[in-house]
Amino acid sequence: MSDCSDDEAVTDKQLKVVIVGDGASGKTSIATRYAQSSFGKEYKQTLGVDFFLKRIVLPGETHVALQVWDIGGQTLGGAMLNNYIYGAHAVMMVYDITNAQSFDNLEDWLAIIKKTCGQKLPALALVGNKIDLDHMRAVKNDRHQKFSTDNNMSSHFISARTDDQVSLCFQKVAAQVLGFKLTKQEVESQQTVVRAEIVKYSNLEPPRSAASNHQRSALCSIQ
Repeated sequence: MSDCSDDEAVTDKQLKVVIVGDGASGKTSIATRYAQSSFGKEYKQTLGVDFFLKRIVLPGETHVALQVWDIGGQTLGGAMLNNYIYGAHAVMMVYDITNAQSFDNLEDWLAIIKKTCGQKLPALALVGNKIDLDHMRAVKNDRHQKFSTDNNMSSHFISARTDDQVSLCFQKVAAQVLGFKLTKQEVESQQTVVRAEIVKYSNLEPPRSAASNHQRSALCSIQ
Protein backbone atom coordinates (compact mmCIF):
# COMPACT_ATOMS: atom_id res chain seq x y z
CA MET A 1 0.00 0.00 0.00
CA SER A 2 1.49 3.29 -1.10
CA ASP A 3 1.14 6.58 0.71
CA CYS A 4 1.24 10.17 -0.43
CA SER A 5 4.78 10.85 0.83
CA ASP A 6 8.01 9.89 -0.89
CA ASP A 7 9.73 8.45 2.15
CA GLU A 8 9.56 4.87 3.44
CA ALA A 9 8.31 5.69 6.94
CA VAL A 10 6.18 2.57 6.85
CA THR A 11 9.34 0.45 7.23
CA ASP A 12 9.94 2.12 10.60
CA LYS A 13 6.47 0.92 11.71
CA GLN A 14 5.34 4.48 12.39
CA LEU A 15 2.05 5.18 10.69
CA LYS A 16 0.31 8.51 10.23
CA VAL A 17 -3.46 8.00 10.39
CA VAL A 18 -5.57 11.06 9.58
CA ILE A 19 -9.24 11.30 10.61
CA VAL A 20 -11.41 13.60 8.49
CA GLY A 21 -15.12 14.35 8.30
CA ASP A 22 -17.72 16.92 9.24
CA GLY A 23 -17.86 18.55 12.64
CA ALA A 24 -19.92 16.62 15.21
CA SER A 25 -19.48 13.36 13.30
CA GLY A 26 -17.49 12.03 16.25
CA LYS A 27 -13.88 12.23 15.07
CA THR A 28 -12.45 13.49 18.37
CA SER A 29 -14.58 11.03 20.32
CA ILE A 30 -13.18 8.21 18.22
CA ALA A 31 -9.58 9.36 18.70
CA THR A 32 -9.89 9.86 22.45
CA ARG A 33 -11.80 6.61 22.91
CA TYR A 34 -9.07 4.73 21.08
CA ALA A 35 -5.96 6.47 22.41
CA GLN A 36 -7.13 7.38 25.93
CA SER A 37 -10.06 5.00 26.58
CA SER A 38 -12.30 7.97 27.40
CA PHE A 39 -15.46 9.53 26.01
CA GLY A 40 -16.63 13.10 26.44
CA LYS A 41 -20.39 13.53 26.46
CA GLU A 42 -20.24 17.21 25.53
CA TYR A 43 -19.35 18.22 21.98
CA LYS A 44 -16.22 20.35 21.70
CA GLN A 45 -15.15 21.59 18.29
CA THR A 46 -11.62 20.73 17.22
CA LEU A 47 -9.80 23.82 15.99
CA GLY A 48 -7.21 22.88 13.40
CA VAL A 49 -5.77 19.52 14.39
CA ASP A 50 -5.22 17.40 17.51
CA PHE A 51 -2.65 14.64 17.84
CA PHE A 52 -2.81 11.27 19.58
CA LEU A 53 -0.31 8.42 19.84
CA LYS A 54 -1.19 4.75 20.24
CA ARG A 55 1.21 1.80 20.22
CA ILE A 56 -0.10 -1.54 19.01
CA VAL A 57 1.23 -4.96 18.10
CA LEU A 58 0.37 -6.62 14.80
CA PRO A 59 1.00 -10.23 13.70
CA GLY A 60 4.57 -11.44 14.02
CA GLU A 61 5.18 -9.24 17.07
CA THR A 62 5.27 -6.22 14.79
CA HIS A 63 5.24 -3.12 16.96
CA VAL A 64 3.56 -0.11 15.41
CA ALA A 65 3.22 3.49 16.60
CA LEU A 66 0.04 5.07 15.25
CA GLN A 67 0.17 8.85 15.00
CA VAL A 68 -3.51 9.77 14.90
CA TRP A 69 -4.33 13.21 13.48
CA ASP A 70 -7.81 14.47 14.35
CA ILE A 71 -8.67 17.12 11.73
CA GLY A 72 -11.28 19.74 12.64
CA GLY A 73 -14.40 19.63 10.47
CA GLN A 74 -14.25 23.35 9.73
CA THR A 75 -10.86 22.93 8.00
CA LEU A 76 -12.52 21.63 4.80
CA GLY A 77 -11.25 24.04 2.15
CA GLY A 78 -8.81 25.63 4.61
CA ALA A 79 -5.26 26.55 3.67
CA MET A 80 -3.67 24.07 6.11
CA LEU A 81 -5.72 21.00 5.21
CA ASN A 82 -3.31 19.85 2.50
CA ASN A 83 -0.45 19.97 5.01
CA TYR A 84 -2.43 17.92 7.51
CA ILE A 85 -3.21 15.20 4.97
CA TYR A 86 0.20 15.12 3.28
CA GLY A 87 2.29 12.12 4.28
CA ALA A 88 -0.66 10.12 5.60
CA HIS A 89 -0.41 6.34 5.35
CA ALA A 90 -4.14 6.03 5.99
CA VAL A 91 -7.15 8.34 6.07
CA MET A 92 -10.27 7.45 8.03
CA MET A 93 -13.29 9.21 6.55
CA VAL A 94 -15.86 9.49 9.31
CA TYR A 95 -19.55 10.29 9.12
CA ASP A 96 -22.49 10.17 11.53
CA ILE A 97 -24.97 7.47 10.48
CA THR A 98 -27.82 9.64 11.81
CA ASN A 99 -26.78 12.64 9.69
CA ALA A 100 -27.11 12.18 5.93
CA GLN A 101 -25.36 15.48 5.20
CA SER A 102 -22.20 14.31 6.98
CA PHE A 103 -22.15 11.34 4.60
CA ASP A 104 -22.82 13.44 1.49
CA ASN A 105 -19.98 15.82 2.39
CA LEU A 106 -17.45 12.99 2.26
CA GLU A 107 -17.32 13.58 -1.50
CA ASP A 108 -15.70 16.95 -0.78
CA TRP A 109 -13.25 15.44 1.70
CA LEU A 110 -12.32 12.74 -0.79
CA ALA A 111 -11.73 15.34 -3.51
CA ILE A 112 -9.25 17.15 -1.25
CA ILE A 113 -7.43 13.89 -0.48
CA LYS A 114 -7.12 13.04 -4.17
CA LYS A 115 -5.94 16.55 -5.03
CA THR A 116 -3.33 16.45 -2.27
CA CYS A 117 -2.01 12.95 -2.84
CA GLY A 118 -2.49 12.54 -6.57
CA GLN A 119 -2.09 8.98 -7.81
CA LYS A 120 -0.35 7.78 -4.62
CA LEU A 121 -3.39 7.61 -2.39
CA PRO A 122 -3.13 6.45 1.23
CA ALA A 123 -5.23 3.57 2.50
CA LEU A 124 -8.80 4.84 2.75
CA ALA A 125 -11.32 3.71 5.35
CA LEU A 126 -15.02 4.60 5.39
CA VAL A 127 -16.19 4.79 9.00
CA GLY A 128 -19.85 5.04 9.99
CA ASN A 129 -19.95 6.27 13.60
CA LYS A 130 -22.73 6.21 16.24
CA ILE A 131 -24.06 2.72 15.53
CA ASP A 132 -25.48 2.81 19.06
CA LEU A 133 -28.09 5.10 17.48
CA ASP A 134 -28.99 2.66 14.71
CA HIS A 135 -32.70 3.29 15.31
CA MET A 136 -32.06 6.87 14.13
CA ARG A 137 -30.06 5.85 11.08
CA ALA A 138 -30.30 8.25 8.13
CA VAL A 139 -27.72 6.61 5.85
CA LYS A 140 -28.65 3.17 4.54
CA ASN A 141 -26.07 0.39 4.55
CA ASP A 142 -26.20 0.01 0.78
CA ARG A 143 -25.17 3.67 0.29
CA HIS A 144 -22.26 3.13 2.68
CA GLN A 145 -21.15 -0.05 0.93
CA LYS A 146 -21.45 1.44 -2.55
CA PHE A 147 -19.35 4.47 -1.61
CA SER A 148 -16.65 2.30 -0.04
CA THR A 149 -16.59 -0.11 -3.01
CA ASP A 150 -16.58 2.63 -5.67
CA ASN A 151 -13.65 4.37 -3.97
CA ASN A 152 -11.66 1.29 -2.93
CA MET A 153 -12.16 1.90 0.80
CA SER A 154 -12.30 -0.53 3.67
CA SER A 155 -15.67 -0.46 5.42
CA HIS A 156 -16.24 0.00 9.17
CA PHE A 157 -19.13 0.67 11.55
CA ILE A 158 -18.30 1.78 15.09
CA SER A 159 -19.58 3.59 18.16
CA ALA A 160 -17.23 5.90 20.04
CA ARG A 161 -19.77 6.19 22.86
CA THR A 162 -19.96 2.46 23.59
CA ASP A 163 -16.45 1.64 22.28
CA ASP A 164 -18.00 -0.87 19.89
CA GLN A 165 -15.48 -1.90 17.17
CA VAL A 166 -13.23 1.17 17.69
CA SER A 167 -9.98 -0.67 18.45
CA LEU A 168 -10.72 -3.25 15.78
CA CYS A 169 -11.20 -0.49 13.20
CA PHE A 170 -7.76 1.01 13.85
CA GLN A 171 -6.18 -2.46 14.02
CA LYS A 172 -7.63 -3.34 10.62
CA VAL A 173 -6.53 -0.04 9.08
CA ALA A 174 -2.95 -0.47 10.35
CA ALA A 175 -2.89 -4.08 9.14
CA GLN A 176 -4.18 -2.94 5.75
CA VAL A 177 -1.36 -0.41 5.38
CA LEU A 178 1.33 -2.91 6.32
CA GLY A 179 -0.13 -5.79 4.32
CA PHE A 180 -1.05 -8.01 7.27
CA LYS A 181 -4.14 -10.18 7.46
CA LEU A 182 -5.63 -10.47 10.93
CA THR A 183 -6.62 -13.92 12.13
CA LYS A 184 -10.05 -14.63 13.61
CA GLN A 185 -8.48 -14.77 17.09
CA GLU A 186 -6.77 -11.40 16.58
CA VAL A 187 -10.04 -9.86 15.40
CA GLU A 188 -11.95 -11.23 18.39
CA SER A 189 -9.31 -9.91 20.79
CA GLN A 190 -9.99 -6.36 19.58
CA GLN A 191 -13.76 -6.54 19.85
CA THR A 192 -15.43 -4.90 22.82
CA VAL A 193 -18.40 -6.50 24.51
CA VAL A 194 -21.14 -3.89 24.56
CA ARG A 195 -23.54 -4.35 27.44
CA ALA A 196 -27.13 -3.20 27.12
CA GLU A 197 -28.32 -0.57 29.56
CA ILE A 198 -30.71 -2.05 32.13
CA VAL A 199 -33.97 -0.24 32.64
CA LYS A 200 -35.70 -0.91 35.97
CA TYR A 201 -39.47 -0.78 35.91
CA SER A 202 -40.13 -1.54 39.61
CA ASN A 203 -41.26 2.02 40.35
CA LEU A 204 -43.15 2.51 37.13
CA GLU A 205 -46.85 2.01 36.56
CA PRO A 206 -47.41 -1.47 35.09
CA PRO A 207 -48.34 -1.46 31.40
CA ARG A 208 -51.98 -1.77 30.45
CA SER A 209 -53.08 -4.95 28.77
CA ALA A 210 -53.28 -5.00 25.00
CA ALA A 211 -56.94 -5.88 25.22
CA SER A 212 -57.83 -2.62 26.97
CA ASN A 213 -55.42 -0.39 25.13
CA HIS A 214 -54.68 -0.71 21.42
CA GLN A 215 -52.08 2.08 21.44
CA ARG A 216 -48.44 1.05 21.06
CA SER A 217 -46.13 1.52 24.02
CA ALA A 218 -44.05 4.68 24.04
CA LEU A 219 -41.24 2.96 25.94
CA CYS A 220 -38.43 2.01 23.60
CA SER A 221 -34.85 1.28 24.56
CA ILE A 222 -32.50 0.59 21.67
CA GLN A 223 -28.98 1.07 22.82
